[in-house]
Amino acid sequence: MSTPTVSPALARAQRSLDGLSLGDALGERFFIPDNLQGLLTRSLPSLPWTVTDDTEMAIAVFDVLKALGCIDQDMLARTFASRFARDPMRGYGAGAGHLLREMLMGGSWRALSRGLFEGQGSFGNGGAMRAAPLGAFFADASDDELITQATLSAEVTHANPEGQAGAVAVALAAAYAWRTKDQPLVERAKLLQFVCDSMPDTQTRAGIAQALALGLDASVALAASVLGTGQRVSAMDTVPFALWCAARALGDYEEAFWITVSGLGDRDTTCAIVGGIVALRSAPPARWLEQREPLRHDAL
Repeated sequence: MSTPTVSPALARAQRSLDGLSLGDALGERFFIPDNLQGLLTRSLPSLPWTVTDDTEMAIAVFDVLKALGCIDQDMLARTFASRFARDPMRGYGAGAGHLLREMLMGGSWRALSRGLFEGQGSFGNGGAMRAAPLGAFFADASDDELITQATLSAEVTHANPEGQAGAVAVALAAAYAWRTKDQPLVERAKLLQFVCDSMPDTQTRAGIAQALALGLDASVALAASVLGTGQRVSAMDTVPFALWCAARALGDYEEAFWITVSGLGDRDTTCAIVGGIVALRSAPPARWLEQREPLRHDAL
């Protein structure tokens, strides 16, 4: 029996998803106090390495892209909801959990997404955490098409422009990582500059511009204190630090993971974002991937 052909776009997205899910699973383990001392010696955390809602929702994006080649928001909403129903104990945030439960009861994702947080919609980091595989998938497309698809993917759960901007920023960074994979890493900050030049004028963009001004030679502690590390679980205080880490260690997945998790904060999400970007230039260690739980996909 012949092996099904995988398109280059889907292969890129799978590579990014592997990096994202590994970063997610490893980062999550560093919420456990007994594992924190391993940050000093860069010792891998104890097993099991299980994924969170970050990966579950990224898989949904991947599966929709595999089925259709683009984001269909209604299909994506159904896939988010069905994955949540099958395994709701993956660390979903309160807003996402409420939205997905209401969707399972027949609610419209459009009305529910817009109604979150007293009608302002979510500006959380959930759209960003799942966007790297989409950026990989559309790396050969125009920036306008990539931005459109990233916005569509985020809007299902994040009606606020900041939540959508986070997804756009991460997708652009992933596309940049792939497009420049054969170029020497002379000016790593160009990743940040490219994202700033390409995305809409938002607080999230302002944070990325601040990361660019800070410079990649700053200490991780300084970058974390200036940019935030997701403690407010918003796009604005998560994405700038994640992209700073990705730019700083773009050619080395292991280094990228360790500097990102050392910032603490929302460490499963920052490590997921960084892992999904950096994997497009530096493949995750096979010995690490073997210990991450298997990913479950849906046939749509």
